[in-house]
Amino acid sequence: MPVSLAPHNTLALTQCCDAIVEVDSKKQLISVVSKLVSESKPMLILGGGSNVVFTDDFNGTIIKVLTKGIKVVEDEFNFILSVQAGENWHDFVEYCLENGINGLENLALIPGTVGAAPIQNIGAYGVEIDNFCSQVEYYDYTTSQLITLDADQCQFGYRDSIFKHQLKDKAVITEVEFRLPKLWAPNLEYGPLKHLQDDSVSAQIIFETVCDVRQRKLPDPKVLGNVGSFFKNPIISAKQYLELLTEFSDLVGYAQTDGTIKIAAGWLIDEANLKGFTVGRAAVHTKQALVLVNLGGATGNDICQLAHAVMNKVYDKFNINLEPEPRIIGPEGEVDI
Repeated sequence: MPVSLAPHNTLALTQCCDAIVEVDSKKQLISVVSKLVSESKPMLILGGGSNVVFTDDFNGTIIKVLTKGIKVVEDEFNFILSVQAGENWHDFVEYCLENGINGLENLALIPGTVGAAPIQNIGAYGVEIDNFCSQVEYYDYTTSQLITLDADQCQFGYRDSIFKHQLKDKAVITEVEFRLPKLWAPNLEYGPLKHLQDDSVSAQIIFETVCDVRQRKLPDPKVLGNVGSFFKNPIISAKQYLELLTEFSDLVGYAQTDGTIKIAAGWLIDEANLKGFTVGRAAVHTKQALVLVNLGGATGNDICQLAHAVMNKVYDKFNINLEPEPRIIGPEGEVDI
């Protein structure tokens, strides 16, 4: 019998799959993956289901990674944490703070699992996990090897890594190692954190501020299905940014180390008057333009058509291409939007 995926994706899309297998140990994860590969059956590794859009029923097996475990060692200057892939990301951030390990507080309330975090190089409020990720262990199911990459080998970029390119459809992440300096320095460069004071702020205050902002700006997926930010913040040349500023004086941009400018995608969508815009039962959220929501009964195709409409309108107005963040999953696996 087909198995509903509605409880397993935060957009609450009502597609189905052939089977769901939950794994709670690294050994079981490798065993299940190896068996499906040997049988040439379609499979999809799923963590929290917060970064996927199912457009059709999936003709294969979903593997839910529920492996748990956090091991902490330290040297003179750092805390070194080895974390199993199935740990919930936000719970891990809370664990760090509760144990006096600071640095990840800007990344509070990002949905998903630790194992999924390096794939997307998740980030928020001026921090990305490549700032602290020291190595990633994965199982290469094309060679049946357990391999560890250091941070440089992971080829981290903005919402990017080797796992989205050379290792796509080859690797399942099993464990992630983080190196967090004991000498902590707050990162207050973005938006709602700018009003905090360097000399008096604590990691806990940053954590609580980020949680408050995210809870006010982003809808609860249990109430209104969504995947959080649907689009990456586009990066444009300084020349294009200056040209746009002549017409849009309040255009929000952040200078990058290579001289390019990162633009706030939410501002672009808002400025294009797209808040509340709908396709079928999918809509641009009325409070946060960067979020696409399921109003109830939306299909994956509704979401994708809405995304295309947003991308086209933003391009027409600003000559800027938006790129979706979530993975689009068709009957056999990931597809282009």
